[in-house]
Amino acid sequence: MARKTSRLQEELKQTKPFSSIYQEASLSILKTADVFRRDTARFLEPHEITPQQYNVLRILRGAGAEGIPTLAIGERLLEETPGMTRLLDRMEFKGLVRRVRCEKDRRQVLCYLTEVGARLLASLDPLVAEMDQKMAAGLTPDEAETLVELLEKIRETRQ
Repeated sequence: MARKTSRLQEELKQTKPFSSIYQEASLSILKTADVFRRDTARFLEPHEITPQQYNVLRILRGAGAEGIPTLAIGERLLEETPGMTRLLDRMEFKGLVRRVRCEKDRRQVLCYLTEVGARLLASLDPLVAEMDQKMAAGLTPDEAETLVELLEKIRETRQ
């Protein structure tokens, strides 16, 4: 029995059915991620930072006073970026981060959250929490938990 036209098919203005439910699931994840990414970028724009910069600020806050090597930041980012140095250059110019060459290993650069960056993050925390809840407003807490588990399961097969 043929499946009815899905919402995703309608959104994409696709007239033919997906080749499989797995293709539809993959495309649905990509479409949803794009919606979240664009909403997040619009939310952060008035604060003059990008989603990647926000992600870096959160990573640096988590690293604490010890700082974190530049390469380790790249490993923790939600989205890979080939231009980590340029990203950090822009953030340093804004006074959000500072970089210091490691004395023990001169090849390594440690990154730290500045007071300006910490204040910006603190001011964004309640707003981001509210945005997160709005973006998943159609889900109950149990459904959100199930979604997290299913997405983790998908990522585990990719490693």
